[in-house]
Amino acid sequence: MTAPVVLAIDDSRTMRQMVSQALSNAGFEVETAEDGVQGVAAFGARRFDAVITDINMPNLDGFGVIEAIRSARSNRRVPVLVLTTESSEEFRAKARNLGATGWLVKPFDETGLVDTLRLVTGQS
Repeated sequence: MTAPVVLAIDDSRTMRQMVSQALSNAGFEVETAEDGVQGVAAFGARRFDAVITDINMPNLDGFGVIEAIRSARSNRRVPVLVLTTESSEEFRAKARNLGATGWLVKPFDETGLVDTLRLVTGQS
């Protein structure tokens, strides 16, 4: 069985490294992007089993990422998880309405992130 491929989009290099390391150690293949524009471009260039996106980013925020990914019918089944410092119900509802699969708050629990990714990619 091939490793699930995850796209992690975050403008923080430290956060990209932490997510990438946690998921790589758990057997996922991870590709990263520095902002929403780069993330949407990467998503269009390759098949991903899941996407993790921050909300507050330059150029295109996480809401824009979710909207762009969900705009194509073929992408509606790809799990999109939000990983952000934001925790307001308003932000969660907006992300959910755009098609986000789940919401995780930074700082994240490595085990929780891995378990969530395994669940949404069918690897558990």
